[in-house]
Amino acid sequence: ALLARGARFRVDAEAVRDIALAASGLLDQRLGGPSVYPPQPEAVTALAYGGATWPTSTGPDRYRRALYTFTKRTAPFAAFTTFDMPTSETTCARRDRSNTPLQSLTLLNDTAFLEAARALALRVLREVPSPADLDARIDHASLLILGRHASASDPLAIALRDFHEALRGRLNSGTLDPKALAGDTPTGLDPIDHATWTAIARVLLNLDETITRE
Repeated sequence: ALLARGARFRVDAEAVRDIALAASGLLDQRLGGPSVYPPQPEAVTALAYGGATWPTSTGPDRYRRALYTFTKRTAPFAAFTTFDMPTSETTCARRDRSNTPLQSLTLLNDTAFLEAARALALRVLREVPSPADLDARIDHASLLILGRHASASDPLAIALRDFHEALRGRLNSGTLDPKALAGDTPTGLDPIDHATWTAIARVLLNLDETITRE
């Protein structure tokens, strides 16, 4: 058999957000329709030409593919700009790809990615319901986000087990507030479990492996 390998690079800005939404189960895959307004920092459009507003979408529109995100030339969507989406002012033959701390902060703290992490946590808890089966939950989360299994001996699984234990200790002791991490937890689920897995999901969404095409 012949083996081949393509270039390794970070995916485009639009795909970064779509990966998070798809893994979490939030992605709305409807085709066509008007532009939408996903959540972003309010200050982005504050100084835009013409006094633009950003009426943040609700319901399924909030989670539509990046392709449908409204774009204003003087106030482009913040997360896309952070990940090097070109402006519409000039022709772009090839996109630049940078690697900055702001990108990591966006993946960790941006509203869209936080919502995806919370939803992903719920998905893992529901699809692997046994709290005792930590390795199975880690493996399932890895499969959803990275597209690969994480065995018990995988360095990623080892690091996540340690993180899980340390975080649960802080949540059980009251050092951290579960609701501050995970928001409202659906009836029937443990808020501490939800908060723990929300934090783990944020870690996984922030991995270089998550947003890099191998």
